[in-house]
Amino acid sequence: MSTKQPVTVIGLGPMGQAMVHALLGQGHHVTVWNRTVSRADALVARGAVLAKSAEDAVAANELVVLSLTDYDATYTVLEPASHALTGRVLVNLSSDTPEKTRAGARWVSEHGAVHLTGGVNASPSGIGQPESSTFYSGPREVFEAHRSTLEVLTSADYQGEDPGLAALLYQMGMVMFWTSMLSYWQVIALADANGLTAADVLPHAIETMTGMPGFLSFYTERIDAGEHPGDVDRLAMGMASVEHVLHTNADAGVDTTLPAAVAALFRRGMDAGHAADSFSSLVELMKTAKA
Repeated sequence: MSTKQPVTVIGLGPMGQAMVHALLGQGHHVTVWNRTVSRADALVARGAVLAKSAEDAVAANELVVLSLTDYDATYTVLEPASHALTGRVLVNLSSDTPEKTRAGARWVSEHGAVHLTGGVNASPSGIGQPESSTFYSGPREVFEAHRSTLEVLTSADYQGEDPGLAALLYQMGMVMFWTSMLSYWQVIALADANGLTAADVLPHAIETMTGMPGFLSFYTERIDAGEHPGDVDRLAMGMASVEHVLHTNADAGVDTTLPAAVAALFRRGMDAGHAADSFSSLVELMKTAKA
């Protein structure tokens, strides 16, 4: 008989299924539940136990992992099973805003359970791989008590007691991921309009992205010091460049939504009097919403 901690996993989309496979592969007894029951078929065939209801799934084990779309989905699933939450540890790996996450943690606490927030920095194919990582926040002693089980999924990066912190760090990563990938789609669209393929531009795209860590490091120290001198670059120079980017896409008949948004932000900086400052000065505009 396995001495490893039994786990419940609720939510069997691609991510939830990958987590169950990883846990089963390491000898954990896993109880599963999903509103679409057929998603559990392959997992049950491998040894998972399908609970008849969300309430039964929660009641089955102390450690309950949630892999749902957001916190609204969490409430939809757990409210009918709320009386079974007492004494449970809920590891919520669902994505949402930090504030909704904090509210969710309070709700869980009010129902007698403990909430750990997780922000998974991996796709389903990365689950079970030690090079993948997940941000966690919440009570440290609870995290440490379940660390070994959580590390079956990915490496575990504990960030602190605030339940919203793991969600915040995850969303920061998503800001960079989605925006960076959209910039690549823009490049591919521009390449296509000029008779080039994605494969043609891939080496140049990789070279450009490989150089980004140096820029991030260089500007970070200046930004934290509140300094935006125009000794290395000036916003006015950047304004000319982003307009060239915008016009290049427009001339090719390519959608300009993304480059136009970038140009608009640069223009705001120019209008605010930052023409002679570094384009890093734009971060000061981005710290508050435009009136």
